[in-house]
Amino acid sequence: MKKRLIIALTGATGVTYAVRLLEVLRATTEIETHLIISDAGIMSLNQEVGMKKKQIEVMADVAYNVGDIGAAIASGSFKTMGMIVAPCSMKTLASVALGLSENLISRAADVTLKERRRLVMMVRETPLNLAHLRNMTAVTEMGGIIFPPLPSFYQHPASIAEIIDHSVGRVLDLFNIPHQLAPEWLGLAAAKS
Repeated sequence: MKKRLIIALTGATGVTYAVRLLEVLRATTEIETHLIISDAGIMSLNQEVGMKKKQIEVMADVAYNVGDIGAAIASGSFKTMGMIVAPCSMKTLASVALGLSENLISRAADVTLKERRRLVMMVRETPLNLAHLRNMTAVTEMGGIIFPPLPSFYQHPASIAEIIDHSVGRVLDLFNIPHQLAPEWLGLAAAKS
C-alpha cells in the first residue's frame, strides 16, 4: 500500500515549491499525494506559474475542495505520513496556530498535529511581525516544523530551479523520501576537492 502525503497550497508566493513537490512525488511509486488548494492559492498559482487549478490537481493522486470539511483527510483515522503546506501563508499559519479548523487545509493540519504526524509549513513572508513569530512558535510547540524555503548558496546553485530543488529536497528529507534533488553536504573538505 502506498504511503499517503497531504500537500496544501495556500495564497503566499512560492507556489513553484508545491508544483515541484508534486512533480517529484508523482515519479515515485511509494507515495500517494492528497492535494488541497486555497482560493488565494489558486490566484497565486495562476499569477506565478500560469497554471489553472485543474492543471495542478491532475498532478496529485487525489484532490479535494478546500471547503470539504468532511473529506477523508479531515479524520485522524485516515492514515498519512503527514502534511506539507507549500507555500504557507500567514493566514494559514495563524489558523493552524489557533486551532481554528476553518477549512480543509487548517483542519487537515490540525489532524496531523493531534495524531503526532509530521507537519511541515513552508512559510513565506518577509519581514516578519510579532504575530507571525508567535504563530510560528505556537506551531513549533505543537510539534510542527516551520520551514521557510530560504536559498542556500554553499552548494553554488547555477539556476533558480536548483535553488527550488534544494528546498524541496530538504523537505522530502524530513519525511525520509529518497530523491536526487540536492546532494548531501559532505563537509567543507569534500566540497573543495
